[in-house]
Amino acid sequence: MGTPISGDGSAARARISTFYNRAAWIEGRAEEQLEHVAGWPGMVAVAGFPDLHLGRYGPVGAAFLADRIWPQLVGPDIGCGMALFRLELPRRRLKLDKAARRLAVLERGANPDHANAALDAAGLTGRISPDGLGTIGGGNHFCEVQVVSEILAAKTHCLRKDDLCLLVHSGSRGRGAGIFQELDDSWKHGFASGSDAATRYLAMHDAATAWARVNRALIAEIAAEALGTQARLICDTVHNHVAMQANGWRHRKGAASPDGGLVPLAGSRETPSFLITVPNAVPEALGSVSHGAGRKYDRASMHGRIRKTRSDLAALTRTRFGGRVICGDRDLLLEEAGQAYKDPNLVLKDLTAFGLANPVARLHPLVTFKTTGGAK
Repeated sequence: MGTPISGDGSAARARISTFYNRAAWIEGRAEEQLEHVAGWPGMVAVAGFPDLHLGRYGPVGAAFLADRIWPQLVGPDIGCGMALFRLELPRRRLKLDKAARRLAVLERGANPDHANAALDAAGLTGRISPDGLGTIGGGNHFCEVQVVSEILAAKTHCLRKDDLCLLVHSGSRGRGAGIFQELDDSWKHGFASGSDAATRYLAMHDAATAWARVNRALIAEIAAEALGTQARLICDTVHNHVAMQANGWRHRKGAASPDGGLVPLAGSRETPSFLITVPNAVPEALGSVSHGAGRKYDRASMHGRIRKTRSDLAALTRTRFGGRVICGDRDLLLEEAGQAYKDPNLVLKDLTAFGLANPVARLHPLVTFKTTGGAK
């Protein structure tokens, strides 16, 4: 659970609001983390969502409002988020095996000239290195070709049934981790608003967050070009960051910040994803919503839940939707298997019941790219 933070026992604890049914799969230790963080100094409000699960310093799938900055509530992958793009490619023209082979180009990332130009256009030249731009990274990050299987809203102008989309989940790669590791021990007590430590952290944090947005856009551009088409951005939502609000600092850890009122709710390679609208009518949710299904089992335990025979591993590269999974890292293939995640249908059901979201579209995975097992 990371480094414990001791609060002032005489201070009032933050208000905790949870947005899930008691029947939801929520690990008790994750709820204990939620309670623990509520007692940190300066904490005002805490919100837990149905994708809540155990994290290192605090739970993932939660938002926090405090009078100071707590870098550990953002974590090392600063700026991590998901971006959904619509592809200008008819479904009938997508050949899955061919697409899977072509997407291997994502392992290489953007060429240096393209990366530098993208960084310059974002005003980041000289602030942060372009190295690694256009690459996905490890863990639960991915680039996935999806098809809109059902429109769930009465009106939607951004998607139609059978549209092809790209869902890109990636962050600041090693930049956020480097920023986090270089902080001195003062981060364990939070950074006071306006302090030199807060100012330095925010400058690096904001650069890493902008870098991550550029990275998602480049990943989509590279993938679309490999598929012989173009990608049009629908929304880009960050779920690991901190931002100043009128009443304090709002931290999100695995909790999505809506982009134009839209958020992609990621499932797994064995379940659908959703595009949802977020009405922002519940102040206790701190302007946030679930970013995905959330883990049901941690990575270590997945090694004991799936056999490692050649046939079992091969089965993990095909989905129940007939889709393809490109992941040349055997450990990652196991750890990110569909059964590691909660059911996004149930997550969406809770979000809808609490007035936090309305579904727009259901999308099924067709090709999920993680890594060829080559460059890291």
